[in-house]
Amino acid sequence: MSVRDAFQSLNDHLKSQIIGQETLLSRLLIALLADGHLLVEGPPGLAKTKAIKSLSDCLEGDFQRIQFTPDLLPADITGTDIYRPEHNSFSFQQGPVFNHFVLADEINRAPAKVQAALLEAMAERQVTVGNTSYSLPETFLVMATQNPIEQEGTYPLPEAQLDRFLLHTNLSYPSADAELEILRLIRNEQKEILSSPQNSNVLPSVSQQEIIQGRKEVLEIYMAESIEQYIVHLVDATRRPDRYNKDLAQWIEYGVSPRATLALDRCSRAHAWLDGRDFVTPEDVQVMVPDVFRHRLLLRYEAEAAGFSADQVIAHLLQQVPVS
Repeated sequence: MSVRDAFQSLNDHLKSQIIGQETLLSRLLIALLADGHLLVEGPPGLAKTKAIKSLSDCLEGDFQRIQFTPDLLPADITGTDIYRPEHNSFSFQQGPVFNHFVLADEINRAPAKVQAALLEAMAERQVTVGNTSYSLPETFLVMATQNPIEQEGTYPLPEAQLDRFLLHTNLSYPSADAELEILRLIRNEQKEILSSPQNSNVLPSVSQQEIIQGRKEVLEIYMAESIEQYIVHLVDATRRPDRYNKDLAQWIEYGVSPRATLALDRCSRAHAWLDGRDFVTPEDVQVMVPDVFRHRLLLRYEAEAAGFSADQVIAHLLQQVPVS
């Protein structure tokens, strides 16, 4: 079985376990293949935790969930030096961030110093305690969640940390048909557990080496120069909107960073690879633009006062920038 077939089998399995959240599953796999982190925003109960837990069950590596709260300390994330009286010395006790797959649940519930501790881990793939730095696993993926409904007592992520996330995905409630499928799926799962508690289904398995090989294959996907130009023009339209459309100039305060260019390139390649193609199309780029730009675009007060969201501005931007 090829690496692409292994990922396709993994994708099919996840879709059978998580109903009505195809976008979340797609972005999780793209973040894994593009070697980045994912910020997910949506109401409670949309299987965010189950999605990354189901993914980690099928991948070689360790999973850890961290519940962010206002009283959390940086050492609760990274770990700390522990004094060993029997040796009269200190030894480093690793924190929960030292896992391959980490769920940072409700990341905006913790204060800035805790968010900053996670920032180094995400950006540098290492943790520094005192004068010593400790490396994190090569396949290190953070999926952070935010609840958009209740914002009292939260600590909004600063723009610099938002920029560290490869993608920002918004979730909504499933359709009525999907809700019915969820109901039946959970009921059948509970029946199986009660009838045969020791029964374990055979899960698809993807090794660390296959993940790394998948990343290499994604980087080798062909992208025409015209597609590269299209990506650059989309980014440029957020920085110099007056050159493209007067409405964009009135709505956008600051454009996206160079990280957005790199993220859009790599995510478009991953999207094409997962779709079974060896080349990138403009549609691959357009599908990924909202998740890449959403958290990096700063809107003017006038746009927010008029009720325009980042997604609406991005949709207008896509209409204004022609495909090269």
